[in-house]
Amino acid sequence: MPALDTALSPQDALVALMVAVSASDETIRTAELLSIEQIVNHLPVFADYDIDRMKQVSQIVFDLFSEEDGLDALFGLIKSGLPERLAETAYALACDVAAADGLLRETELAMLAEVRYQLEVDRLAAAAIERGARARHLTL
Repeated sequence: MPALDTALSPQDALVALMVAVSASDETIRTAELLSIEQIVNHLPVFADYDIDRMKQVSQIVFDLFSEEDGLDALFGLIKSGLPERLAETAYALACDVAAADGLLRETELAMLAEVRYQLEVDRLAAAAIERGARARHLTL
């Protein structure tokens, strides 16, 4: 079990959120993992991120998911590590991971709703972010 006072960097918080969205349906799909890897490798917010930390951050998420109040603890860690100005970025990354496999399950939708609530993402901004994620992940 991770210490609840474990501090997450802003990048760790973003990774934790993406992993949590991926794991929210109890199955981490390859497309979602590839999406997380691609995001971390290409977005400017991760430019100086030590990619080796992803495994440790992922383990924190998995450990917290196995606890009764783990989701609340996870959001506490994420919110304490994430600057407010990155809330919409975090939500956009969460949406991209959820959409990566082309199917949004009820548990993923519920998790995204919780992310919106916890990070206080404005409804109009959330709708625009969701629409952008849908557009990026359409298939022919």
